[in-house]
Amino acid sequence: MCNRPAKRVHIVPEFAMRTKPSLRFAAVLAAAVLVQACAAPEITETINDPYETQNRAVHEFNKGVASILVKPRPEGAPPRKKGVFVRTLGNFAGNIDSPRLVVNDLLQANPEDAVHNGMRFLINTTFGIAGLFDPATAWGLPSRPTNFGETLHTWGAAEGAYVELPLLGPSTSRDTAGTVVDFFMNPLSYAVPTPEQYFVQSAGIIEGFTELVEYGDEINEVLQTSADSYAATRLLYLQNRRFQLGQTVAAEEIDPFALDTEGF
Repeated sequence: MCNRPAKRVHIVPEFAMRTKPSLRFAAVLAAAVLVQACAAPEITETINDPYETQNRAVHEFNKGVASILVKPRPEGAPPRKKGVFVRTLGNFAGNIDSPRLVVNDLLQANPEDAVHNGMRFLINTTFGIAGLFDPATAWGLPSRPTNFGETLHTWGAAEGAYVELPLLGPSTSRDTAGTVVDFFMNPLSYAVPTPEQYFVQSAGIIEGFTELVEYGDEINEVLQTSADSYAATRLLYLQNRRFQLGQTVAAEEIDPFALDTEGF
């Protein structure tokens, strides 16, 4: 599983010594996950949930928050759509988050997606008026999302245990570590002053929350109508995530958007 050169693991702490404390913490966390991955086989067919009791408690909290943020759609009402403000906020946050995608693409040795996401950033920053609009998608350059969890997977890190995070929703040990590292990975956050820095760092999470408006009905259907919404959420997330990473074949009945958000 860990067939990468040993120096790849040791480069991270060495680089961290020359960075800010926050980025140093993120780099050390990523290195710890990689070291642990060498002793842990990848899990792709089973569900590893040793923290189920705690996860269920967090799930009930997230379920309550979701019921407040996204009200059930009345029967016969048209599908939800993002309003102008939410759509614009999502465009802006997504554009600011684009440099983080490029960094992850490069770390995954994926220059094609790095160029693709880089071009999106340039087009939307200029023709899209600082990212308030998204002409890149209309011109055939839709976003190609990625994150440091996927980078860790590319480097050979195991999936780890299933966890459900407050507000952020379902995850795994690997993706949780990736979420923390992603928070410090956007190069723009080191080019702008505080407090703008915090918005840049949180751009991916903000974009995810705007998706709730569009996909809130699907999420509510899982959370409110399932006999065991925790088990259903866990299964949907793991199947969808493993499919994204090319580890399994997507089941026909799985909606790839059902739980593919950054938060509840």
